[in-house]
Amino acid sequence: MDQEAIAGTTAIITGGNSGIGLEAAKVLAGKGMQIILAVRNEVKGAAARKEILSIHPQAAIEIRLLDVADLASIRTFADRILSDFDSLHLLINNAGVLMPPYSKTKDGFEMQFGSNHLGHFALTALLFPLLDKTPDSRIVTIGSLAHSRGAIDFDNLDGSKGYKAKQFYNQSKLANMLFALELDRRLKAHGSEAISVVCHPGVSGTNIFKLGNRDAPLFLRNLANKYYLQPPAIGALATVYAATEPDLKGGEYIGPDGAGRRKGYPVLETPHPAARDQAVAERLWQVSEELTGVKFDFVD
Repeated sequence: MDQEAIAGTTAIITGGNSGIGLEAAKVLAGKGMQIILAVRNEVKGAAARKEILSIHPQAAIEIRLLDVADLASIRTFADRILSDFDSLHLLINNAGVLMPPYSKTKDGFEMQFGSNHLGHFALTALLFPLLDKTPDSRIVTIGSLAHSRGAIDFDNLDGSKGYKAKQFYNQSKLANMLFALELDRRLKAHGSEAISVVCHPGVSGTNIFKLGNRDAPLFLRNLANKYYLQPPAIGALATVYAATEPDLKGGEYIGPDGAGRRKGYPVLETPHPAARDQAVAERLWQVSEELTGVKFDFVD
């Protein structure tokens, strides 16, 4: 995306009220983008908007309700965006949950697979007609280092045959990777100008960790934040790079350049081979269509 052309463009950021999503929103708003914060909680969304405006008083920030764990909410959100906007330059699939106790979405999906992957699959497909007709648009999906430890268990996607929170988180992040890379392949195959890029923040201290081990002693959490986790503002650099770097052609994987890829500044990385398994990607795409009832409207 040409840096001079960013001003006046429109971006949607799911889960943009906190953490990496909020930090990315601050940067993009400062570049002149109109930002739509797609959030579950309107009060938290308003607080995020106020925080952004305190830094960039002239920024155009809008709050819209969206629950990526609810297909009805996703459809309502997408319908209103399609009705209210003539173009959409950037979709950042950022919202997510991390290792909650076993639970399901409103549509009966395991919470992590349903929120982190299926919700964003459906949202992207429903918004695709607008993205497709907007020149130089792009979809950025937030992955994770955890994708390298994941596997898609097609026989137990809902967790009914057993559930381990970390295993299902890894699965959901591998699904994000497979989806983002397969999406770019299909965009290119159909001649779309839109591109799909995937990135990861390293290991950042964000609110997503509140759904993890909430019983860890405070001093341990403070030590982890100081020595192991990088601030969300740094973690968001990969998102901003994936969203705005003009040299990206689609299909790239962006992450930090530091030790273990946990911290640092954004560089091109190589996905784990599991994320490039074409047969798994195609099967996941088909299953995602069947589960959500949503398909991409590609036009050759």
